[in-house]
Amino acid sequence: MTVLPIILTLATVLLDLGIVCQLLVGNRPPSSKLFWVLFVLFIPVVGLVAYLVFGLNYQNAKVRESLHAKTLERFRRDLPPEMVQRLFPNQAEEQLDAAYKPLARLLRGAGKGNKVYTGNSFEIITSGHRKRELILADLRKASRYIHVEYYKFGNDSSGREVRQVLMEKAAQGVQVRFLYNSMTMFRYPRSYFGEMRKAGIELIPFTHIRNGFRSWLMHLNHQNHRKIVIVDGEVAYTGGMNLNDNYFYKWRDTHLRLHGPVIARLQASFIDHWLSFGGRISHPLPYYFEGTFDQLPEDPFKDQLLQVVTDAPENAFPATQMGYEWVLQHASRYVYIQTPYFAPPEPLLSAIKAAALRGVEVWLMFPKVIDAPFIGPMSQALFQECLEAGIRIFLHSGVFIHAKTLVSDDALSIIGASNLDNRSFTINCEVNTFVYGAEVAQACKDIFLKDLTEAQEITLESWLAGRKWYQHLWSRFLQLFQYQF
Repeated sequence: MTVLPIILTLATVLLDLGIVCQLLVGNRPPSSKLFWVLFVLFIPVVGLVAYLVFGLNYQNAKVRESLHAKTLERFRRDLPPEMVQRLFPNQAEEQLDAAYKPLARLLRGAGKGNKVYTGNSFEIITSGHRKRELILADLRKASRYIHVEYYKFGNDSSGREVRQVLMEKAAQGVQVRFLYNSMTMFRYPRSYFGEMRKAGIELIPFTHIRNGFRSWLMHLNHQNHRKIVIVDGEVAYTGGMNLNDNYFYKWRDTHLRLHGPVIARLQASFIDHWLSFGGRISHPLPYYFEGTFDQLPEDPFKDQLLQVVTDAPENAFPATQMGYEWVLQHASRYVYIQTPYFAPPEPLLSAIKAAALRGVEVWLMFPKVIDAPFIGPMSQALFQECLEAGIRIFLHSGVFIHAKTLVSDDALSIIGASNLDNRSFTINCEVNTFVYGAEVAQACKDIFLKDLTEAQEITLESWLAGRKWYQHLWSRFLQLFQYQF
């Protein structure tokens, strides 16, 4: 009776010491190491469980290779070298302005698939009504396949409307594949997905024990925050909008409807995730990369240079974070950023402040009221030092603004899914589109300035005068967890 507690205690101590050693030799930031070492040593059992769920770092080559082995095997087997070169070109990078070629190389170096594509057309969507109109029409036109990868897919009128169209297309013989983020939909009744499967839709959950214990444990904390829809390889959607009532009818967000060769990048990303999490595809890979791009539709923006950048927790380098830092370090006139959640990693926060200190106009826009109760105070802990550095902060008081965008120097725009926080940059799976060119940058700047008419600027004096001591203390306490979960 007395032996078992001793064995369990010794096992816990040995595991905790093993975790401490692993932390000390790992490559995570020193502040994160210190947090987890103290947590594990002073609260042994709770710290052990928390570390296994939230703290494990999977950024190494062996993990990446094992997770994506099915994709690598399929691409090597099915795609001849000449098709790889056509689908994932290198020459488009040469068309960039010389000032931005280093950025493109940086993003490509952080992820080999992050190529630059030319000859694309697209529409910037800033209205949920517009996205609903377009995506339902495109889904109804599908004749071969529909690929969907989404963070939130609502069990509400909007989600059910899209779901009904997907079920109808599957019943007509269109291949419909849906990779969903199970952690944001775990409360849905079994019938919600059961009816989709019965209609012929192939469904794969991002986090599930049947994907294997190792994969399940790893992805308990690593959510799939991507928003991707691809129809027949001819049209694709990506950006910040999820598929539910908030995005179709209530909130202000930014999204892209794309045509052109860049769809190959989104397709490769989807197929990689689909195969990695247990899905199957019924045709050789070339079937999914066939597209007619000689006669593109009359989109508002034509012949554009795009670079779609994907991030995942197993990646060695946080590509989007590094991209943001590069832009801030090299901007000469302005950087305007919109994000609903602001808790940037320390290097990015330093880059934001440094840009303002050297005279760049750095304007940040956040929603005045945030839907996540802890993120608001966590963000506010940074306001004083940002304002002291000369950054201008605007709080949007109209409808909740969920856009994740950047525009700089009338030359570069970023539209994507990533928030400005550690979770988006290093923990979640994300996708963001870097757009090179003055025409799109001017349009994104105009969108920002339009949103500015519904925002109020806060000054350092007004901010300090309005803060209570307990608000400041609460914000600083929450900062302890900013880079860990």
